[in-house]
Amino acid sequence: MPSLFPQLFDFEQLAPLILRAVLGVVFIVHGFPKLFKNYSQTVSFFESVGLKPGKVWVFISGGVEFFGGIFLVIGLFVQPVTFLIAVNMAVALFWVKIHKSKAKFSNGYEFDLVLLIALATLLFLGAGALALDLPL
Repeated sequence: MPSLFPQLFDFEQLAPLILRAVLGVVFIVHGFPKLFKNYSQTVSFFESVGLKPGKVWVFISGGVEFFGGIFLVIGLFVQPVTFLIAVNMAVALFWVKIHKSKAKFSNGYEFDLVLLIALATLLFLGAGALALDLPL
C-alpha cells in the first residue's frame, strides 16, 4: 500500500526514540515518589488494595518504574525493561484500577491503558535511534 508521505520513513528510527524518552521520563517521575518521597503512604496504599507485603511491592514497583525509566531514556536493555514495566502497568491497570477501585474508563484507567499500549509498542519496535542497546 503506498504511503501518503513516504519521505517520513527516512525517520522511522526516531519514533521509538521519542516514545522511549517520553515513557522513560513519565516512569521516572512516577517511580521517584514511591521510593524516595511518599514511601510510607505508598506502602499503606499497596496494602489497602491487597498487595502485601506493601514494602516489598513498593520496592519492586517503584524500582521498576524509576530505574526502568532511566534505562529507557538512555536506551539500555530497552526490551526487557519495557516488558517489566508493562507487567507493572498491567497489575496497576487490572488489579488496582479495574478490579479493586472499579474505576471507569474516562477519568479512571485510560492513562494507564495508554501507557500499557505504548509500552507494548516500544517492546515490538525496539530501542530505535541513539540507544546504548547493541543490535543482536
